[in-house]
Amino acid sequence: MALSPRSERAGSLSVKAALGIRELVFSGEVAPGERLSEITLSSRLGLSRTPIRAALAQLEQEGVLEAIPSGGYAARRFTQSEVADAIELRGVLEGTAARFAAERGVAPFRLQAVHGLLAELDRIVAAPDDMDFEAYMARNGEFHEQLQTLSGSDIIRRELERVSRLPFAGPNNFITAQAEMPEVRASLVVAQTQHRAIVNAIEMREGTRAEAIAREHARLARTNLDLMIEDGRLMTKVPGLSLVSG
Repeated sequence: MALSPRSERAGSLSVKAALGIRELVFSGEVAPGERLSEITLSSRLGLSRTPIRAALAQLEQEGVLEAIPSGGYAARRFTQSEVADAIELRGVLEGTAARFAAERGVAPFRLQAVHGLLAELDRIVAAPDDMDFEAYMARNGEFHEQLQTLSGSDIIRRELERVSRLPFAGPNNFITAQAEMPEVRASLVVAQTQHRAIVNAIEMREGTRAEAIAREHARLARTNLDLMIEDGRLMTKVPGLSLVSG
């Protein structure tokens, strides 16, 4: 049964509200433990309180916010272990996606599109000391989206979309911080090597290898996170890191 235009609009506004609130939290504009006022959010985001209320409940389910005893929601703090678990879960699902793609096979036109994307990423990481991080984030996001599609599984695709919304689990989290640390910036070159290895394993129909590399690829994000947290200078330069405790 098709949704009515009114229902579709309500859903669209809730999505907009969720994106806006998530951005406020992860940009550091909302401090951990700070109560989120529906009235204030409504004014700030230019939306009515109905989609704001729905978005707050959704973000609480996703783990971005926590319900407080007096009512309402507050931005929460995340332990380093929680973030590591979220990254690991993404790796498990991306590994499964890569294995499915290798075992089930991928149409030539899809592989051609992935190779075009890899070529763009090659050009971006060719100069790690002068890297265009915005371009890298855009192409990296496209690569991970294509990996979801290559799996041939709508279930895997939906679950990867869900898990990537978990706190700090997305493939592009903290990339902008990497300009501050040469050793982390250099890891993007390693990440690109892993991108190519995943695609190669898929083309060769080597499911086990594709899965292993994809999982290791996600663990690179965890290693970078640990390095950034250990370097106290970045806690103030990267607002999102202030939400993570050791």
